[in-house]
Amino acid sequence: MRDCLFLVADKNMESALRGILSREEVRLVLGTAPFLFDPRRDLLVAAGQNDPGLYTRASEILQPYAGSWKHAVVLVDAEWQGSPGADQIQQRLNEHLVNAGWADGDGLGLVVDPEIDLWLWSDSPHTPVALGWPSWIELREMLERESLLKPGQLKPERPKEAAERALRLKRKVRSSLIYEQISSRVSIRRCQEPAVLVLLETLQRWFPPGGAEGLSDPSQAPGSGSSSGHSTSV
Repeated sequence: MRDCLFLVADKNMESALRGILSREEVRLVLGTAPFLFDPRRDLLVAAGQNDPGLYTRASEILQPYAGSWKHAVVLVDAEWQGSPGADQIQQRLNEHLVNAGWADGDGLGLVVDPEIDLWLWSDSPHTPVALGWPSWIELREMLERESLLKPGQLKPERPKEAAERALRLKRKVRSSLIYEQISSRVSIRRCQEPAVLVLLETLQRWFPPGGAEGLSDPSQAPGSGSSSGHSTSV
């Protein structure tokens, strides 16, 4: 049985999670015991479903996997047309996980509010570089000038629109690889984004340092060299 299945709504989420979980010595970054992670097997994109589809049908997608993974995480955005709000989405996702076959507490419905683009924004110099800007100084000046970032604010209130504007001004194509480029390099321990904190706390509970659970095959641990590659679409 494998350790944790990650089901996400789109390619941007896939890249963001792959960047975090495929780091070298990721257990030290996350503060967990080693656990199995191979994006080709443990990271699934719900192709054609997106956020509303997972909100409605996640249990149907998850059910075939319930007997083969100890834990599962479902990741969606809070903001989409017809969204009932982050709290209701999280509750529904957790119900889907139980209905699919995981015990209460063995699954996590994770909601990024407002959207995964929030994970692009940090005080790290990797953020402006990935978006095509030489430094935070120039990027901040542009965002404040165009009312996309308030003075003293770290993350834009409209993170997707801010990222798109930053890329457009530098004639850089928006790509899911940008999410992986940033998430694989920024400091996770310094991150204060609520969804990231919930994910870290949950993984630390499921795979506590020194705990016996997880890593039935050490060669498949994140950072072992076998976790490269692309995730699966379902």
